[in-house]
Amino acid sequence: MTLDTIDRADAGSRDDDAAFDAARIADPRFVRENRRPAHSDHRWFRSAEEAADGRSGYEQSLSGRWKIHYAKNPAAAPAGFFDPGYDCESWDDIPVPAHIQLHGYDRPQYVNVQYPWDGVEEISPGQVPERYNPVASYVKSFVLDRPLETGETVSVSFLGAESAIAVWLNGRYLGYATDSFTPSEFDVTDALVEGENKLAAQVFKFSSGSWLEDQDFFRFSGLFRDVVLSRRPVVHVEDIRVDVDLAPGNQVADVTLRVALRGDGRVRARIDGVGELEHRGDGGFGIRLQNPLLWSPEHPALYDVEIEVRDGDGALVEVIMQRVGVRRFAIEDGLLSLNGRRVVFLGVNRHEFGLAGRVQTAAEIESDILLLKAAGVNAVRTSHYPNSTAFYHLADRHGLMVIDEMNLESHGVWDRIRKLGAPIDEAVPGDRPEWLPALLDRAASMYERDKNHPSIVMWSCGNESYGGTNLRDVAAYFRDVDTRPVHYEGVHWDPRHEETTDVVSQMYTPAAEVEEFLREHREKPFILCEYAHAMGNSFGAVDEYIELAYREPLFQGGFIWDFADQAIALTDRYGEEYFGYGGDFGDAPNDGEFCGNGIFFTDHTPTPKLQEVAYVYQGLRIRIDDDAMTVHNRLMATSSAAYRCVVTLAREGEVLRQAEVETDIAAGETGTVALPLAVPAAPGEYTIDVSFRLRSATAWAPEGHEVAREQRVVRVGSPPAVVAAPAPELVRGAHNIGVRGAGFSVLFSTLYGGLASYRFGMTSDGGRELLTSMPRPHFWHAPTANERGWEAPFEDGQWLLASRYGRVRDPLTTTRVETDETSVTVTLSYELPTRPATTCDVAYRVDGAGRVEVTQTLQLVDGLPSLPEFGMLLTTLPEFRRLRWYGDGPEECYVDRRGGARLGVYDRDVATELTPYLRPQEAGSRTGVRWAEVTDGRGAGLRVESPEGMEFSALPWTPDEVENALHHTELPPIHRTVLRPALMRRGVGGDDSWGARTLAQYHLPTSGDLEFRFAFRGV
Repeated sequence: MTLDTIDRADAGSRDDDAAFDAARIADPRFVRENRRPAHSDHRWFRSAEEAADGRSGYEQSLSGRWKIHYAKNPAAAPAGFFDPGYDCESWDDIPVPAHIQLHGYDRPQYVNVQYPWDGVEEISPGQVPERYNPVASYVKSFVLDRPLETGETVSVSFLGAESAIAVWLNGRYLGYATDSFTPSEFDVTDALVEGENKLAAQVFKFSSGSWLEDQDFFRFSGLFRDVVLSRRPVVHVEDIRVDVDLAPGNQVADVTLRVALRGDGRVRARIDGVGELEHRGDGGFGIRLQNPLLWSPEHPALYDVEIEVRDGDGALVEVIMQRVGVRRFAIEDGLLSLNGRRVVFLGVNRHEFGLAGRVQTAAEIESDILLLKAAGVNAVRTSHYPNSTAFYHLADRHGLMVIDEMNLESHGVWDRIRKLGAPIDEAVPGDRPEWLPALLDRAASMYERDKNHPSIVMWSCGNESYGGTNLRDVAAYFRDVDTRPVHYEGVHWDPRHEETTDVVSQMYTPAAEVEEFLREHREKPFILCEYAHAMGNSFGAVDEYIELAYREPLFQGGFIWDFADQAIALTDRYGEEYFGYGGDFGDAPNDGEFCGNGIFFTDHTPTPKLQEVAYVYQGLRIRIDDDAMTVHNRLMATSSAAYRCVVTLAREGEVLRQAEVETDIAAGETGTVALPLAVPAAPGEYTIDVSFRLRSATAWAPEGHEVAREQRVVRVGSPPAVVAAPAPELVRGAHNIGVRGAGFSVLFSTLYGGLASYRFGMTSDGGRELLTSMPRPHFWHAPTANERGWEAPFEDGQWLLASRYGRVRDPLTTTRVETDETSVTVTLSYELPTRPATTCDVAYRVDGAGRVEVTQTLQLVDGLPSLPEFGMLLTTLPEFRRLRWYGDGPEECYVDRRGGARLGVYDRDVATELTPYLRPQEAGSRTGVRWAEVTDGRGAGLRVESPEGMEFSALPWTPDEVENALHHTELPPIHRTVLRPALMRRGVGGDDSWGARTLAQYHLPTSGDLEFRFAFRGV
C-alpha cells in the first residue's frame, strides 16, 4: 500500500478554492482537504549557529493568546467569523495550546469504552451528534516577523487539534483535517497580506473521525498542541528518510539518508566526528560505519548528522541536524531482538496527561521519561495515538523502546460484537470500505512524521477495534514502507486475518494462562500490550509475569496499564482542592474513577506501586546465600561492573557494617560473588542488603541511584526471654473485671462485652487512657478498586457485618477469667452474623508490666466467603500521629506486593498514611511488622508487637469512614488514630480491575481455625 494509493483512496480532496461545508464532518471519507502531505519531523535552520541554539529563523510561533467563540453545535457557530471585516475583539481570550473544557467551556467528560454520546443521541457510525457537538471558533492576528524573501513559501501547522479542524486566512479557506494527534499543515503563502493577518480556525469536538477515537481517556477538544508558522526557502528539504542496516555481528553498519529536495540546489551531509556521507544520486547519501556505537535503552548512542542545503549560487539556505541511532530491531530466530539480543519489554503504556490534561511541554515530557528510566522501564507504548513529537526525540536521547500506535480505538462498537452479539459486519472500521481512507491517512501521518526515530521499534495499527480487512491493509502499508514489525492486539478477538500482526499480543491475560497458551502456540513472539492494571491500590503478583518472561523465550514482556492517573484539579464547595474523575463534572455517561490506573499520581509523583515496579523491572536479579550472592544479569548491553555493589549488614534496623564488592557479570550471564561480610553469631535478627548503584550521575538519576536490590533476613538464636514482672492484681466487680499493676490498669466490661479501658503511666489519676473505644475483631477493609471490580463487597459483605455487629452473647456469664503466676487472661467469645454462623474467640493475657497479649481464634466454617482480612481494630488518641515501625517498607505493601519492600525501621506521619488514590480505599498497610509505635510529640503512646511479623496499618480513619468517602476531601475531621494489626490482608491483585481476583495463594484460608497473636502496651 503506497502513499499514492492512500491519496487516491481519499474521497475528501477538493479544489483549493472550494468553500468549507460543515455538514461534511459527518462523512467518514471526508478525511482531509488541502492539507499538506505528511513529512519527517526534522527542523530546518538558517545557519549552524541557529541549529546549535535550537531557535529557527524559519519558524514563528503562533501559540499564546487567541480569541475564542464557543457554540454548543455547528448550527450555533458564528457565520463568516473568518472574514477580515468580522469583529472578534469582544470574544474571550484563551491560551493555545489548551483544552477548551479546562478554560470554562463545555465540560470534561471521562468515559472508557462508552462513546460520549451513547444514550444521549442515537446516531450510527460515521454520523455526529447534532444537538451537542461543541465548536470552538478561534482567531489569531499576526504579522510576519520579517518580509517574505523571493521564492519562500509559508505554511501553518496545527500540531494537535481535537477532533477536526477547518482553517482560513484573511477570509480565504485553506482546508480541513481530521486525526487529532498528528499535524494538520496548510499552505498559506497566497493568502498572506502585508501587515496584520487574520488566522481563523474552527475546531469540532466530534466528527466522523471521533468514531475512531474512543480511547480510555477524558474527552476534550480544541487546539491542544502548538501552532507554528514555517517558512520554506526556495531550496528546501521537504522530507528526510534515514535507513540503517546493521549487519549481523554488529561490526558494520550502513547509514543511508534519502533527501527529498525542492528547488535547484545541492545537499551535503556529514556525521560529526566520523566524516562525509557519499552522495549516491537521487537524493541519497550513505556511509559505512566500522564498529559503530549501538543504540539501546541502556546506551542510547546517537550520531549527529549535519545536513547543509545550498542554492544554485552556492549560498547556504538551510542547516538540518538529524540524529541517527544505529540499531537493528527485528524478529530473528522467531524472537524480537535488538542488536541480536532477545528483548524483554519492561514497559508502560503512557497517555499524554498531566495537570493541564493532554497539554504537555517538552520539559514535562522529559520529566516523565526520566521518571520511567529511574524505575527501570525500558519501553513505552504510546496508548493509543501518536504522541507529541518531542516525546520521540527524548526517547531517542534517553533510551526507551517505543511501540508507536496510530490514533485508533473503536471499543464502543467492538463491545456490541463481543458482548451483545452484534454481527461482525457492524465492526468499525472492520471490513467497511468507507473507513479505509481515514485509517491509511492516520497510518501515513504517523509513519511519515516519526519514521526516523531509532526509539521506535514497532508500529501499532491501533487499539481495541476488533479486526477486519481495513486493519489488515493498514498493516500491509506499514510493511510496504518500513521493516519494523507490526503490532495489533485485536487479532486475538478476530483471527480472520492473522497476518495483520507480526506478534501475538493480548491484554490482561493471567501469567499462568500465558504459559499455558505458549505450550501449544509457538508461531510468533508473544507480548502483553497491556497488563497489570494498576487501578487504585493494585499491582499485585506482577513478579509472576516477569519471571515467566525470563523462563519462556517466546513471552517477551509487556506494558503496564498505565503511567499516571488521569484526573483534573478541582476545588470543592468548602475551598478544599482535590482531583476529580468521571462524574465530577456533571458528565454523563461516565466511567467514574476508572481513569485512576497510574503507577504515578496525576501530578506525576510516585504512588507506592512504583516501589514494586522498580523491583520487578530491575535488570539484575540477585539471590543472597550464606556467604555469597548469585547475580543474573538480565540487561541487554551492560555488565554489572558498570555499577557499585554495596553490601549492608544491619541488626533490627541498625546498620552494623557496609562494604563494597567488585562484580563483572556480562549482560545475559549469571555469576556468583563472595559476600564481603558475615552475619555475627550473637542472637538477633539481621538483614543483608545488596544494592547496585550508579557510579556517576546520568540524565535520569543522580550518582548513587539504586538500579537493583535484594535483601535476606537471617535470624540467629532465639529472641531474648521476657523478664516476668510481678503478677498483676485482679479486681472482680459486678459488671467489670479490673487488672492492674505498677503504672497501668486494664478494665474489661462484662456488661457490654469487651476491653473498656487501658490506662498507662505513673500519673495521679492512674495513667493516661490509651484506648478511645473497645477493640474488636476485624475482618473487613474499605474495598479496593480491584475488589469492587470483581464484586467482592457483594460476596464478602457479611464480613463487614461481622466486623461491625459481632457480639459477645451474655458477657456477664460467658466472659472467662484465668490466672497464673505472671498474668491474668480474660477471654471473650464473639458470635458473628455470618451465614453460616461462626465465632471468634479473643483472649487478652495481661502481664505484670502492662503488656496485653491478644490471641484471636476464628472458627472457619464451610460455605463462608473469602476474608478481606483477619485482625483487630483498636482506636487511640489522635495526637498519637508519629508512626514508627520495624517491618517492611518504606512504602505500603501487601502480601502480593512486597518484593520491593525491605525490612527496616521507618517513620511516618499517620495523617499521610492513607495513600491518596483517586477514590479512598484500603491503603497504608505494611507486611512483616515486628513492632509499631504511635506516639505524640513527647514520645508517649502505644506499641503493638508481633515477633513473627504481622500486617499493620495506622490511619486517621476507620475503614467505614474511608469506604464512605468518594474523595479525600470528604473524609471527616480527624478524631482518632486507628490501628489495625492483622494476621493477613487479602492481596491487592491487579491482573485486571473488572473481574480478576487476587491469586489464590494470596487469600486467607477458608477452612480450619485461624489464629492471630499480637501484643500491645503503653510506651
